[in-house]
Amino acid sequence: MTPAHPAAAPGPGAAPAAGRTAPGPGGTSPETSGPETASPQAPGSAAANGTPAAPRPPGRPRGPRPARPWLGALPLLVFAGLCFGLPAGALLYGAVTRTDPVAGTTEFTGEHLSRSLQGPYLTSLTGSVQLSALTAALATVLGVLIAQAVVTSRRGALRGAVLTASGVLANFGGIPLAFAFVATLGISGVVTEIGHLDALGWNLYSFTGLTVIYLYFLVPLMVLVVVPALDGLRPQWREAALNTGATAWQFWRYVGLPVLAPSLLGGFVLLFGSAFAAHATAAALVGGSVPLVTLKIADALSGNVLVGQENVALALSLDMIVIAGLVMAVYLPLQRRSSRWLR
Repeated sequence: MTPAHPAAAPGPGAAPAAGRTAPGPGGTSPETSGPETASPQAPGSAAANGTPAAPRPPGRPRGPRPARPWLGALPLLVFAGLCFGLPAGALLYGAVTRTDPVAGTTEFTGEHLSRSLQGPYLTSLTGSVQLSALTAALATVLGVLIAQAVVTSRRGALRGAVLTASGVLANFGGIPLAFAFVATLGISGVVTEIGHLDALGWNLYSFTGLTVIYLYFLVPLMVLVVVPALDGLRPQWREAALNTGATAWQFWRYVGLPVLAPSLLGGFVLLFGSAFAAHATAAALVGGSVPLVTLKIADALSGNVLVGQENVALALSLDMIVIAGLVMAVYLPLQRRSSRWLR
């Protein structure tokens, strides 16, 4: 019987044979006990069946499909498109087009926009901006003072009463508000006769009287807007300022007002828009004695003064949208800047 040939010795740099360990310190290579250990495989897997596993294609890892958050806002977007987008598109189209009543042809023109910025239309637009800016500024100051008194008060009943009354008065407007002021501060009003205001030159049916009426519902609206912002001022900020030797004025000058500035500006924008778009109260009270853009638009649409000025009314409406957009463009960047302070 021929003896088995010994295994060839591995050459220099060759890896140890399978089933053997590296030579120990004594230079011997002991055999491993038992068969070579294999990694466990899941039953039914490709490796367990003897077939290699297919490589996973590169790309996004497997898992549930990501949610689409905008689907929840889809009904709101559709509603906004139907109720705001279509009227805005019709307004824009009517402001820049002109239809020949004889031939029935329509052409684009800038005549309506140019006329809306001339003569009595420009006067009414300027008057509305002045009235809205004045009343919004006054209401912002008065509303902040009232809100600060409510927030710093220790009586919860006072806070609840003021906020409830503000919620009611902020939504009280239109013809009922005009009638209430006529019965109170009109020519034959109760307060006018008791205080003899007519001798002092008081006239409700003027720019000044309209300012007082607008403040009636703008001040409560500002209180509702600014109370949450004042609640967001942390007491630690005031304590830190007082501990470092700052006065109350310095705290408001360097800490309070800079933090509240975007909220105050946002309230001013809201008040400006409410006063700028108000129509029923001014129409019932002053008629055409005070030039306002909303009254001019109503007259142009109804043909009260001139016939065929509907497109000019649409141009005036477009001017109002542009002015409101410019005011909002100032407010939004500041609001994003201060939102991190009032969280």
